Amino acid sequence: MSADALDLLDPILTHHIVNTLGWRSLRPLQQEAIGPLLAGQDAVLLAPTAGGKTEAAAFPLLTRAQRQGWKGTGILYVTPLKALLNNLHPRLETYAGWVGRTAELWHGDIATSRRRRILAQRPDLLLTTPESLEAMLVSTHVDHRTFFSGLHSVVVDEVHAFAGDDRGWHLLAVLERLQRIVERPIQRIGLSATVGNPRELLDWLQGSGLGKRPGQVVAPGVTLPTPEAHPSPVAPPPGDIELDYVGSVANAATVIAALHRGEKRLVFCESRRTVEELGEQLRLRGVTTFLSHASLSTDERRRAEEAFAEARDCVIVSTSTLELGIDVGDLDRVIQLDAPSTVASFLQRLGRTGRRPGTRRNCLFLALDDSGFVAAAALLLVWSRGWVEPVTAPADPRHLVAQQLLALCLQEHRVGENLWPEWWGGLEPFGKAAEPVVQHLVEQGYLDRDGGTLFIGPEAERRFGQRHFMNLTASFTAPPEFTVLSGRTEIGRTDPDLLTEEVEGPRKLLLAGRSWLVTYIDWRRRRCFVEPVEEGGRAKWNGFGPDRVRSHTLTRAAREVLLGTEPPVLLTRRAQAKLAEAREAHLDVVHPAGTVVMRRGDGDIRWWTWGGHRANATLAASLSAVALRHRSVDDRFIRLRDDLTPQAWRVAVADAHTGLTLPDVDVRAVRGLKFAEALPQRLAEATLAARLADGEGARALLSDHVRFMVRADG
Repeated sequence: MSADALDLLDPILTHHIVNTLGWRSLRPLQQEAIGPLLAGQDAVLLAPTAGGKTEAAAFPLLTRAQRQGWKGTGILYVTPLKALLNNLHPRLETYAGWVGRTAELWHGDIATSRRRRILAQRPDLLLTTPESLEAMLVSTHVDHRTFFSGLHSVVVDEVHAFAGDDRGWHLLAVLERLQRIVERPIQRIGLSATVGNPRELLDWLQGSGLGKRPGQVVAPGVTLPTPEAHPSPVAPPPGDIELDYVGSVANAATVIAALHRGEKRLVFCESRRTVEELGEQLRLRGVTTFLSHASLSTDERRRAEEAFAEARDCVIVSTSTLELGIDVGDLDRVIQLDAPSTVASFLQRLGRTGRRPGTRRNCLFLALDDSGFVAAAALLLVWSRGWVEPVTAPADPRHLVAQQLLALCLQEHRVGENLWPEWWGGLEPFGKAAEPVVQHLVEQGYLDRDGGTLFIGPEAERRFGQRHFMNLTASFTAPPEFTVLSGRTEIGRTDPDLLTEEVEGPRKLLLAGRSWLVTYIDWRRRRCFVEPVEEGGRAKWNGFGPDRVRSHTLTRAAREVLLGTEPPVLLTRRAQAKLAEAREAHLDVVHPAGTVVMRRGDGDIRWWTWGGHRANATLAASLSAVALRHRSVDDRFIRLRDDLTPQAWRVAVADAHTGLTLPDVDVRAVRGLKFAEALPQRLAEATLAARLADGEGARALLSDHVRFMVRADG
């Protein structure tokens, strides 16, 4: 262990690192993080999953707390998931205890009596979520100025998971409000696996820049990726990653049951329905199987994860809920059905394996259909080139501006009508662009104005006032679901469609990998009572947002695969046969010299851009004179008018070159944008349109050579 690194830490911590943990050395990340964090710098710490990021942040911060005599809650540790908080708490509580300090949990599942103790005896380190932080700020039971008065540092675990969606804007806005309350800059430390733009991620995390301190990316031994794919593969040896084609969930279960017996396997699926179907199929084949997804009850998931961590010859099937840093024990193998939508997700999942000395990271891809197979091959191709998606915050979060204004008025009771921007220190969305949102909130009664101040109005009371505005503290919308109970035991939640659609015979659900007979439905309280049944259950969930879509880079990589490039991984014989079949099937719609406009004998015309959904949606809107704008777009193509002429095409493309148009917005998608009702309709639609657009990808496709072809057989 580096003596210099140890000398920088509190000596009691050093003693326990060596003697209690039995560590012979700190990891490179942990050594290199000590200096900047002790100096109070902001930082993003990068390392693969299980790379020691938590300790890299905790040890220097606890050292600072000791040396500088911090009083009260000096450190916040923020994660996206309550389950991750629960998992981390014992470890951080131990580290804090070594130096005579305390660590506590605060989230929605914490009992009222325990919260009272926390408020009375402020812990030195508080583990929480952004939503729970906001709830503390607006609660009449929390004196937030006193409670947070000692705050110096915030650690944001899995920071990339925040930055890429609206929870990131929500987190930044809450941190800016906290910073104003404590009247000092708060040190911000992000922990992340590999991302495509770590320096931009650090800049994002630093927020408004008010009192911005120096910051750096700490990533020893990590080759920082670039958003530009490299031509030379840098993947591990082919035996570590394997691609197979199985054709169905049942076949996937047969393969999983037959392979790797005696090993602990984690299987990732891209939907809750697939998790349920695979879980049932594995159990029918005698495999010890556990399930984890967001619609299972907390107790059900906890039981599954604890049993899996202790078992040996077993499988746990999960959505992305186990992608983040929750510890489920020592894994032997990761299996992926079809492909995740990002390389970043794949890296998180791959990082679950290879943690024991003498083992290597591994993943077996099992494709369920043709599109899943091509998507998996494309993802593995760009991964092999060292490419990872840049993490970018969603554009124009006007609905979050509305939510934050209402939350601030709850927090402060009254806010100066010209002073509210100061609470966010110049954070971009809260500048001049927010003024139309404020005006709308006042006009519609969400806010009242009197004597130069703003305060909560009757419309906000009506829409959000239940249970002291609890619904106002979450930045995302959850689809309505029915709670499923067997006796008094909650199993999970199901989509109401399964309870209303017509069925022949008894109504059966598939949940937690088991079939259930519906015995009674309490429509008013949204509860469904069930009892176990042998088989025949169905699983279904509907979301509000758009379907999962592939990026420009991943869809262009699919085109490369179909043109002959192979990912440098092991392809089974079934995969090799499927690859040849896919290339034959797409001969007419991919061409190495550019894109293809294909007119079929039945009059159907499609521009096969292979540009990704957002670029294609942008092009469809921008080429309105020749494109069919409604239901005309997917990742691969745009449908064109059947009366298309070469002249009309040239004119439309020339017009698009002068300026692109934002994509059309489905009114149903606007309804799924939380707090959209607190925005003027035009601003809600503009927010979604900006998020559906990919101008860079669209412009690249407009500049590509286009071949016009006719296929007579339809």
